Amino acid sequence: MSNLEPRSGNRVSRKDREAKAFRLIVAGGTFGAIAVVGLLLAIVGVVGAGIPLLSGVAAVICLVLFRRSVGQ
Repeated sequence: MSNLEPRSGNRVSRKDREAKAFRLIVAGGTFGAIAVVGLLLAIVGVVGAGIPLLSGVAAVICLVLFRRSVGQ
């Protein structure tokens, strides 16, 4: 406790971290919804399965980044 000066470096503010987490949740939810609806349409035969699978991968990436940003 001898050094009471603020840490040097580029600390991201709490507001910025909250905004990033919110954007990741919105993007992940959107990608997840696209993946579910797209897979249902792919099962029926209306669309191919490529875009829903890519959307599912993007949703998982958003989930991982969100969990890293909130520290869980």
